[in-house]
Amino acid sequence: MSTIRTPTPTAGPSSPFVISPNLPPLPQVPGTDPERCVLDAFRTAIAKRVADALPPLTVEQAYTGVDYGKKGVDFTVALPRFRLPGKVDELAKKVLNQFQPDEWIESVVHDKAFLHFTLNTTTLIRQVLDQVHALTHATPSGQPEYGTNTSGEGKRVIVEYSSPNIAKQFHVGHLRSTIIGAFIANLYKACGWEVINMNYLGDWGTQFGLIAVGFNKYGSREALEKNAIKHLFEVYVKINKDAEADPEVKSQAAAFFKRMEEGDEEALADWRVWRELSVRKYEEEYARLNVHFEVYTGESQVGKESQDMALKRLEEMGLIDESQGAKLVNLEQWKLGKAVVRKKDGTSIYLTRDIGGAIERYEKYKFDKMIYVVSSQQDLHLAQFFKVLKLMDFPWAERLEHVNYGLVQGMSTRKGTVVFLDEIIREAGSVMHEQMRKNEEKYKNIEEPEATAQEIGITGVKIQDMAAKRINNYTFNWERMLSFEGDTGPYLQYAHVRISSISRKNPELLPLPAPAKIDTTLLTEPAAREIVLLLGSYPDVVKTALRTHEPSGVVTFAYRLAHAISSAWETVIVKGESDVEKARARMWMYLCARDVLGAAMRLLSLKPLERM
Repeated sequence: MSTIRTPTPTAGPSSPFVISPNLPPLPQVPGTDPERCVLDAFRTAIAKRVADALPPLTVEQAYTGVDYGKKGVDFTVALPRFRLPGKVDELAKKVLNQFQPDEWIESVVHDKAFLHFTLNTTTLIRQVLDQVHALTHATPSGQPEYGTNTSGEGKRVIVEYSSPNIAKQFHVGHLRSTIIGAFIANLYKACGWEVINMNYLGDWGTQFGLIAVGFNKYGSREALEKNAIKHLFEVYVKINKDAEADPEVKSQAAAFFKRMEEGDEEALADWRVWRELSVRKYEEEYARLNVHFEVYTGESQVGKESQDMALKRLEEMGLIDESQGAKLVNLEQWKLGKAVVRKKDGTSIYLTRDIGGAIERYEKYKFDKMIYVVSSQQDLHLAQFFKVLKLMDFPWAERLEHVNYGLVQGMSTRKGTVVFLDEIIREAGSVMHEQMRKNEEKYKNIEEPEATAQEIGITGVKIQDMAAKRINNYTFNWERMLSFEGDTGPYLQYAHVRISSISRKNPELLPLPAPAKIDTTLLTEPAAREIVLLLGSYPDVVKTALRTHEPSGVVTFAYRLAHAISSAWETVIVKGESDVEKARARMWMYLCARDVLGAAMRLLSLKPLERM
């Protein structure tokens, strides 16, 4: 361990927070960042106590064993994990005998194989609130919010998600990909990465030959202009029925698509119109979901040259087998079956287009990572795709990652029909609007009640989706989604609205003094300490999410914070508190909590509301 220093580097533009130089100095532990997560400093203080008492354990080794404690305990160290010689009780006694409370750590308790540490409350509250304030009010604009980190500075990630099929309505499977993908994109952006949000549309394939045949028979230019996706879907349904009854329809469709593949301008003209009108419609729907894409690409955009080059490379490397005229790569030794890369009629296949597309993307964007947000039903396809690229010896193939998710079950409108995105948004918004109208007093203070109702409805849809582990299937439930009770989206919006109202209800306390002049020692209630400890843990929540790509951890944090605020509301009061200094300290704490709850909600692609 290097010389013990205080973790108080000069705050630069990327980190406007500095730990108080009056606190006892601490060693610097690699991988920690007290400027952005002040609990790293407290953990280091614990690790130093344990390492000093138990040589040859180093501070770095001890740090890895400092975990969040169960309820009522700040941090816990499980002594057996260090595999030190001697009995656990003797080891614990050594730590206890050397322990002296200071401004970092208040006390330590031995319990069986564990040591439970309590942080110094005065330091905890001061440092956490200072850090939250500094990082949420930083300049220049565009400064990352509290809880984010700089691990991705100088790196570029492509996040490919949503990927609906044009000419088919945007359904709930695409909705899951969109919600999870937007979260992942926000997460990487928050951690300093340059993020390219990419939508890889299903805009190519034999079905477009089928639609072309159908459009000649059933199509209407007027209906197409009004709602391209809806009309093309209707055409698709009708021509599919015809194709089931008459095999000739499928032959016509295949012939038409072959013309498209060969670049026949006449065959491509209508398709181009359908694609453009579909993208325009999608952009409207994404905007309502608070989702934006830098790039709309698709299967059709993958160049024939890159696909042919990929096939040539596979053949030169001896990786291609032929079977009844089709070309395939044998991946059975990796238990991935046989991957077809060219159909027997010579047309391209999904996998070949994916390979060509990945090659083109690397050449164009030189990404450090590319993430595909695709359902678990496609696990085999993605595994084959990644394996083929690795066999082709592309060094960047190691940078690809598949983030998968389970299915939504039982999702239909309350009338029982299949659910498309615009129907979900419309229905969720109208039910919320009805709920809001029940409180006339609050309703008349809302500037745009219908837009607000829609936002609460969308929050309900998103939170129900992200609340459990993404790999789990879940059953969609309208009643639960739209409830203000328990852990739901509307409850989170309500918590944010309630805490935002504190400024409106206590104008006499504003403007608050500068943070240094607010007396945080007046925040003595256990409920206030619980809120602050949660605020301090938020950077760890973000860090974990970046590692796991799980939105559920951020949702759980948001619920825990909302519950802690609600529990404190009756005891840690602002309105009616006669001690003005105490009222100001409490108000500042609540405003910091509002900022962190808002940051978590924005990470989940929600728009935190001020009134509802």
